[in-house]
Amino acid sequence: MIDVRARDSRLDEAAERLYAAQADRSPIPPLTDAYPGLDVAQAYSVQRRNLARHLAGGALLRGHKIGLTSAPMQTLLGVHEPDFGYLLDSMVLPDGAAVPRDGFCAPRVEPEVAFVLRAALRGPGIGVAEVLAATEAVAPALEIVDSRIADWRITLADTIADNASSGAAVLGRWVPIEKAPPLPGTIASLVVNDTLVETGQGTAVVGDPAAAVAWLANTLARYGTAIEAGQLVLSGSYTSAVFVAAGDRATATITGLGAVGVSFE
Repeated sequence: MIDVRARDSRLDEAAERLYAAQADRSPIPPLTDAYPGLDVAQAYSVQRRNLARHLAGGALLRGHKIGLTSAPMQTLLGVHEPDFGYLLDSMVLPDGAAVPRDGFCAPRVEPEVAFVLRAALRGPGIGVAEVLAATEAVAPALEIVDSRIADWRITLADTIADNASSGAAVLGRWVPIEKAPPLPGTIASLVVNDTLVETGQGTAVVGDPAAAVAWLANTLARYGTAIEAGQLVLSGSYTSAVFVAAGDRATATITGLGAVGVSFE
């Protein structure tokens, strides 16, 4: 289905434009304006083109991110289904990292639970039980989301092509899954510059962050791939995403898991 479209030179051009926008920190107009009719399958083809380009340049694939899982984020961006993107080694940051604001186009932060797998998850037919059995540990995380599309004027196809608006992932302390609380009942608090800006519950992430990981495994199966052992997964935000500026510090605390923070220079 996608192989024919993957030969479309327009998709090569769209990938080039996004790659340059990220490298130059110079946002571009929506792809869906330049390429009317761009659909989800084509958008994922654009995303995979740029993943291949990064890997050919020496980057390592560390895992995946799931986006648009919560009602606040879907409402914010006007979409009605999740999406996914990739995480490279250069995108994974430790707790307390200081990052340059000008390394991004228009960054926002959101609190999530990160998973690391002890065993591969290969769909279809993956459910919450299979996800928990395959999980080594979970951690509080702050995702820095970013859009190479100017002013975040994105449709679902725009954000998918743009690697699900990924920027970076800041990871807190890993908690063995056996010691983690039930994730649907956890509460995330997002603080920016000592001000509580939003809270959310784990049920906001399609009912259960582990259910989001199951969705990813089953969706990746359509593309002939899987979540491999040792890979990370960002399971989706508990809240809407908050813009940050140079000088800001953001902290996410998830009950039973702990806190994680990042500052912008």
